[in-house]
Amino acid sequence: MHQQGIDKEFFKSGYRFISGIDEAGRGPLAGPVVASAVILPPEIIIPGIDDSKKLSSKKRERLFDVIQNVALSVGIGIISSDIIDEKNILEATKIAMIEAESNLTITPDLLIIDGIIPINSLTKQYTIKKGDSISQSIAAASIIAKVTRDRIMLEYDLKYPQYLFSKHKGYGTQEHLERIKEFGPCYIHRKSFRGIKEILV
Repeated sequence: MHQQGIDKEFFKSGYRFISGIDEAGRGPLAGPVVASAVILPPEIIIPGIDDSKKLSSKKRERLFDVIQNVALSVGIGIISSDIIDEKNILEATKIAMIEAESNLTITPDLLIIDGIIPINSLTKQYTIKKGDSISQSIAAASIIAKVTRDRIMLEYDLKYPQYLFSKHKGYGTQEHLERIKEFGPCYIHRKSFRGIKEILV
């Protein structure tokens, strides 16, 4: 990513508190969807920051601490698998993003959201396709969301060791699907998702 990316243009336009928003965990068969909202100081440039999917786990962990230290505010929203089943994953993702914004300690004057779906917010917002690869604050939010979700899945791994959540974080790997067939779904599996709902019929 080139320095701050698109954020620089928004700061030049006069916005002071720009919150990047992104999520982690739309695709998995188990666990929550997690969103994060991050407001960075206008002058800050964080070396090595990028879309969380392009970074190693070790790099994400290191950048997670850097972002927490330099950000003006970080908000997180966590929506459980039962709400995902009740509402659908798209609605649950939007709820997580709204929750992340509401957990900021500073009121943003602009939201820049990864993707194409706006959220229900009174704050001015822009949706940016592949925003996590062109915006420093969206990339920061993607790292916070991903690391937060991975840590949650490691806790679930201790509770439900038979599913190997520490390895696949709830994604539908061959190994995970085999474990679901062997042990049946557990409390955190998304019962409305393909790969799970067939087993429940």
